[in-house]
Amino acid sequence: MRVIDVNQFIDNARFSRFHWGVVTLCALLLIFDGYDLFIFGVVLPAIMREWQLTPIQAGALGSYALFGMMFGALAFGSLADRIGRKKSIAICFTLFSSATLINGFVSNPTEFGICRFLAGLGCGGLMPNAVALMSEFAPRRLRSTLVAVMFSGYSLGGVLAASVGIYMLPLFGWQSMFFAAAVPLLLLPMILVFLPESIGFLIRAGREGQARRILSKVDPASAPSDSDTLSQADNKGRGVILLALFRERRASRTLCLWVAFFCCLLMVYALSSWLPKLMANAGYSLGSSLTFLLALNFGGMAGAIFGGWLGDRYNLGKVTVMFFLTAAVSISLLGFKSSPALLYLLISVAGATTIGTQILLYAATAQFYGMSIRSTGLGWASGIGRNGAILGPLLGGALLGIGLPLPLNFVAFAVPGAIAAIAMALFTLVGKRNVADSSVLMAAKP
Repeated sequence: MRVIDVNQFIDNARFSRFHWGVVTLCALLLIFDGYDLFIFGVVLPAIMREWQLTPIQAGALGSYALFGMMFGALAFGSLADRIGRKKSIAICFTLFSSATLINGFVSNPTEFGICRFLAGLGCGGLMPNAVALMSEFAPRRLRSTLVAVMFSGYSLGGVLAASVGIYMLPLFGWQSMFFAAAVPLLLLPMILVFLPESIGFLIRAGREGQARRILSKVDPASAPSDSDTLSQADNKGRGVILLALFRERRASRTLCLWVAFFCCLLMVYALSSWLPKLMANAGYSLGSSLTFLLALNFGGMAGAIFGGWLGDRYNLGKVTVMFFLTAAVSISLLGFKSSPALLYLLISVAGATTIGTQILLYAATAQFYGMSIRSTGLGWASGIGRNGAILGPLLGGALLGIGLPLPLNFVAFAVPGAIAAIAMALFTLVGKRNVADSSVLMAAKP
């Protein structure tokens, strides 16, 4: 009989077909999640014309889904630590897909906003749980990279939304973009059958037999037998309350993560909601404006994967600082007249260092919090960040409403990048100090 440390077992496992399956399923979930989130920026010019919305009204309408995401992240992040991540993911996926489909049948801004709020609940709950599940099963040496690859599905969803919009908007109208959300519902049976449940949740629930079967897929060569005992550090079930995020010297770093999430999501949603409209105002056609959204999301995918690769080899906190500073510079430069090639390059870099850095923040948060509070920590960081996401479309609408010159719009979008860089620099410095203090205490023990 062996006592198997589950965390160590997964950390040291070889990358296998099981890991590919988890990455693929979670990436598919986030593709449709990203499609749902970026769809508003694609249809925004069309609905502004049809319903004669002012920029401020349009910005407020875009924030309905983001309010939903805030509440969804807070509610489903904590709920998953109680009912399991697989069940929470299935609920969230069904909720946002169904609400998005219904959105295609609405006839006024009020109905549109209600459906977007409900879709936001599901989107907000899905993200932290998918990241937590992928982080739990990923081997340590590949953790940041696998989370980034999985989360690149979110950017691919944005690419899908812009690509579908370029073809379908002129032919079938903006409603067709929402009818396409019926397709993801076909994925639900695959989630229920093939997506594994959290090992930590199974052990807390006393379902060790099911946990052993999953671990045998993680590493078939070292599969635990029925007589083996499973143990897992930091899996006492005490972390589902908010105060656990501030205990054991986590308070300052938790606050730094919240600030970084807030600023990062403000930039992401300000750009994704208003980039097509800003470029249309600058004289580009609607089709050209949507190709800028494609460049933004292709950049997001590249930035996430490259950043994850860097994070597994260097300090992930330092990587996010570098990315945020690059985001501030590249976004600031978008407002100035430049050649098409340079403009597409700047937009791609902006996507890499905003959308991509959002993904790195999720990876850093998942690694910072222990197993018993991981979903709660991710949910609250994401929920706080959604306040920035809500402010992003509102900020864009307000700036357009007062008629600022184009360069100043982008400078305003860039300021949060500098603030987020400071927050993550503090997060990294405090972490180093805590490690140094712990080493001194260990050395002082007799």
